[in-house]
Order: sequence, then structure tokens, then C-alpha cells
Amino acid sequence: MTTTPNQVSEFHDRMLSLGLARVSEAAAIASAKLVGRGDEKAADQAAVDAMRTQLNLLDIAGVVVIGEGERDEAPMLFIGEEVGTGDGPGVDIALDPLEGTTLTAKDMPNALAVIAMGPRGSMLHAPDVYMDKLAIGPGFAADTVTLDMSPADRIRALAVAKGCRPEDITACILERPRHEDLIAQVRETGAAIRLITDGDVAGVMHCAEPEITGIDIYMGTGGAPEGVLAAAALKCMGGQIYGRLLFRNNDEKARAAKAGITDLDRIYSRDDMVTQHVIFAATGVTDGSLLSGIKREPGFLTTETLLMRSKTGSRRRMTYHCPVR
Repeated sequence: MTTTPNQVSEFHDRMLSLGLARVSEAAAIASAKLVGRGDEKAADQAAVDAMRTQLNLLDIAGVVVIGEGERDEAPMLFIGEEVGTGDGPGVDIALDPLEGTTLTAKDMPNALAVIAMGPRGSMLHAPDVYMDKLAIGPGFAADTVTLDMSPADRIRALAVAKGCRPEDITACILERPRHEDLIAQVRETGAAIRLITDGDVAGVMHCAEPEITGIDIYMGTGGAPEGVLAAAALKCMGGQIYGRLLFRNNDEKARAAKAGITDLDRIYSRDDMVTQHVIFAATGVTDGSLLSGIKREPGFLTTETLLMRSKTGSRRRMTYHCPVR
């Protein structure tokens, strides 16, 4: 069977997955030379440029639904930008070319290049506003914890579900002034807290592998676009995430309206944010508890990438050893 340019075709996640891994690898490699150099903007721009170039090599008719911002605010990979050759399936793309620009600039753990892809219409078009997030790993009944619970009640409920004490629970929370009360309430239960300075996609992903990362629950407010990316990761890894959009002013409410969101108080589950099967790739930029960062040796770079497909539940950890040009 022959196809004509721009003809809509089926989303073959297996065929596209390796290409997606190359996209995240390219972004990570491009930013590697700026690790520890103190220039967040340059590191982010290098990752953006490399990711966009690699995406445009894929035979897809892609639309960026989670990107670097609105068109007027982001020179590349803006929300609504079309990527790919145009020959192939229509797909939604959620991306963060450099999740943790500050982490990269300061050579701190858990900076990642992250991207997810699914069929057209499969991902929530989250506006660039805050989202209140709550996530736990796989193996628990639905609504074991909820956003309507107090932070302390979430810890206690999860401890009951795990058959342990609250003191045995570790929560991951972004270290921000806005989270001071949240942190205090969690600590009152006796639970431990791992504070992170940036990178809440990685923070949510930690919940899916508590035996490796030591993290049982993630909570707090962060970017809504990162919430959708995290939901795509948990779609593949297993686990629950809930998100509620937060609006500080009428401008942010207008962004939601532009994205087609009418219920401003809705609580989104993982499967509300990502409604169909997706593929997800993350490449380590700096060393972290999820992935090794880029390693340098004379004439070569080595990367580690996590490539996942929600349809099969498969996870691949791939090492790429490439010459430095």
C-alpha cells in the first residue's frame, strides 16, 4: 500500500520509539557542553535547537501540545508548533528539552531531556500555569490518596495502604517558599521529605520505582505542562497522578480558555491528562537517581536513555556511545 504526503496513518508506537529516543539523546548531548557553566539560557537553547532538528527528521505530522511556552514567548518548540516531515501519523508531542536548566547550569543531579508522543488528541493541552500535583506509584487502589485530603492525611492513608508507619514514608517536594506549610504538615506525621530544587517530572517518576529511588509520594505545586509530561511517564511506568490547575489572575484563566479548558476546578487523573497509549523517552544530562548523566572521555560521549511504551508496559535502558564531532 502506498501513502501520499500528509496522509493520516496509524500511530505505530513500536516503530516510532527508537526515533523518539534519538530525539531526547540529541537534546541531552547538545546541552552537555554547558553542564556546570552557569548559563541556564544557553543550555536550554542548545537542547531546544537539537531536539527540534531531530524531531523534524521523523516521519510524523506532529504538533507540540506541551512545549517551551506560547508562540510569542518561545522562539522554538512553542505550543502549537508543527514538527516532523509531515508524512506519517498525526501525533501530539509533549516535551521539555532540558528539564532542570538550573540543575544543568550548576551541575546538580537529575537534569533530563524529556519527550512524550501519542496519537493526535491524546494529551491534555495544559496551559502554562501552576498545577497542584499528587502522585504515588503502582499497586494501589484508585483514590488511595486524593487532592482533597490534607497533606498529613495523604501520608497516613498511604502508610495504611503500604502496611507501614507514616515514619516509613518519604515524600518528594519542590523546595519553594509556597510549600512551607505543606512541608510542615508532612513533617508533623513523622514522614521524611526529600526536597528538590527543580525537576518535578523526575520527582513524580521517582514514585514509580520506590525500591530504587526511596520516594513513595510526590506532592506540591509546579508547572502544569510538567504535570502532563509526568502523567505520560506514569502511563508507561504505572502509578497514579492527580492534578488541579491553579490560576493567579485573569490572564492565566484566558490561557486556559484558549486551550479549550472550561472547568477551571476540575481534578485531572493520569488517564484524563493522557487518554491514549504513548511512548516516552528521557535521557540523563546530569547524574541522578533515575538515569546516569552524560559521561565524557577523550573523543566520546556516553548517554543513558529510558525508553518506555505504555501499550506494552515495556521499559528499555539504553546506552549510547558516540564520537564527539
